[in-house]
Amino acid sequence: MARERVATHPGARGNTLLVLLSLTVVTLLFVAFLGNVKSGNLVSEASLLYVTLIFYGAATALYLAFGVTGLERYVRFALGSTWLGFLANTLAFAHRWWTAGHPPFSSIYEMLLSFVWTLAALTLVAERRFAVRVLGTVTMPLAVVGVVLMQLLPSEVRPLVPALQSTWLHVHVTFAMLAYAACAVSFALALMFLIQDRMHTDTFLAVTSALSTGIYLGMLTRFAPAGGLRVIAWDFAERREVFLAPQARLFVVIPDLGWLFLAVTVAVAAPLALYVWSRWRKDERALNWANSAFYLGLLFQALALTAFVLRARGGNYASLEAEGLYPTSLSASPFLLAGLVGGIFASVLYLMLYWRRHDLERLLPSADALDRLTYKTIGIAFPLLTLMIAAGAYWANRTWGAYWSWDQKETWAAITWLVYAGYLHMRITRGWRGRRAAYFAILGFAVVIFTFFGVTYLLGGLHAYA
Repeated sequence: MARERVATHPGARGNTLLVLLSLTVVTLLFVAFLGNVKSGNLVSEASLLYVTLIFYGAATALYLAFGVTGLERYVRFALGSTWLGFLANTLAFAHRWWTAGHPPFSSIYEMLLSFVWTLAALTLVAERRFAVRVLGTVTMPLAVVGVVLMQLLPSEVRPLVPALQSTWLHVHVTFAMLAYAACAVSFALALMFLIQDRMHTDTFLAVTSALSTGIYLGMLTRFAPAGGLRVIAWDFAERREVFLAPQARLFVVIPDLGWLFLAVTVAVAAPLALYVWSRWRKDERALNWANSAFYLGLLFQALALTAFVLRARGGNYASLEAEGLYPTSLSASPFLLAGLVGGIFASVLYLMLYWRRHDLERLLPSADALDRLTYKTIGIAFPLLTLMIAAGAYWANRTWGAYWSWDQKETWAAITWLVYAGYLHMRITRGWRGRRAAYFAILGFAVVIFTFFGVTYLLGGLHAYA
């Protein structure tokens, strides 16, 4: 039935979108080329990353276009765009290595560069080796968010601090990036398993709504009196955050933005509330209302992203901690921006599933195959996590005189290891398969994300540079 529906799509419709997207890509590349000619620097890391973003963005758009139209040819073009983006990503990686004189592992910017490159590489390998043709539907949005974050983070090449001047830095971080990228792929495979295992689409609705609600509740921890939103002040001259004292950032308040984020929180939580109501009262009409509310929530998220970008990219605001007005910038709030973009991507992916579930299922391997692939991927990630921790402990002993200091990063790395150890233990000894194993894989990647970004941004510690 699904094949018949796809066959009825006129080919001209698909060609129109491909032509429009190709023209957009060519125009963006030409504008970038003119900018490089004007600056006299034809090949720079920034321009290579810009090209990477264009092709990864085009791949994401093509995967989403497949979700809207069901035309399989978009998946083939998305794969081609991923290859081109990966090529530009590789050149940016090599350029950074050449410029810095060491592998790009010494800052959160360089680690993101390595992570995105590894994620794209594993995506291409998995799609070719295991024929998971729509894996990029999940991994390419992650890559786009990563490259966008890189545009905002400090990217200057700085001398390595003494703690990083070691060969063990390369060993430790190489294992970390390979492991994290493998965890990301296992996360995507676990999601696809749940689709093939016939998990109800309404359950994905509830989970997506819960995820978006969690993102906005996290942002509301920055809610300020009178409805403002607290963001970090930015020193444009020094291109860094403003500090009141060591480890004490100066926050400014963007008026009224807190109220908007509060309204968005209510809007994105509404589908979850309606889902719970429908299950409790066994009222199917509430599910229809939940899906209608989901569209409204996505509209509110787009509004919040627009308002945040317009108001946080410049302007001077008052602070509750010091007198006077202070500037801020998107570079001072990269993770807030990533959260806003990530929430929108997750919502769009749900809509893709809602609209084209049958077409997605047709392109995916069987549930059993996806379950085995998730297991194999975690079977690769876990030894890499183990080697990462072992190499880090040896390096820490040489640098700080102790194998383990219970630093925040170390603690969360251990938690990550325990989660994946638990997955393998339950699978091997208790025979866990199917959904319970998939939930474990998804939980594991959530812990990886917090260890990679959350600890660095929220907790600091000895690994503050990473």
